[in-house]
Amino acid sequence: MNPIKKTALTFFMAISLNAVSAVAFAEEAVNSSATSINETISHVEKALVEVNKSDFSAARLHLKAARSSAEHITGNEAIVKQANADVIQGQIQSNQGDVKKSADELNKALVLYKSL
Repeated sequence: MNPIKKTALTFFMAISLNAVSAVAFAEEAVNSSATSINETISHVEKALVEVNKSDFSAARLHLKAARSSAEHITGNEAIVKQANADVIQGQIQSNQGDVKKSADELNKALVLYKSL
């Protein structure tokens, strides 16, 4: 093989490997976002159960975990922002001991997270 063919072959192999790795990274980002959504929904549901039992210390832990996992959610930014705001309001209401208002806010957040 002459040097021009070797160079061209090497160049095309490098481009194809780069394209494959970019697809792998994009797939990983989508999967991690879905995992974060499921994890956030799980924590919000557990917090809702604890709020309804008036166990605010356990609810506080789940709400902190929900907020932490929600930071990794990608998608419709307006929905994510509103859902996070509802979780924060639910956390504030649970800190004040208001079961009904806290449950209402957490239910709103669940609906929004499930719509993603």
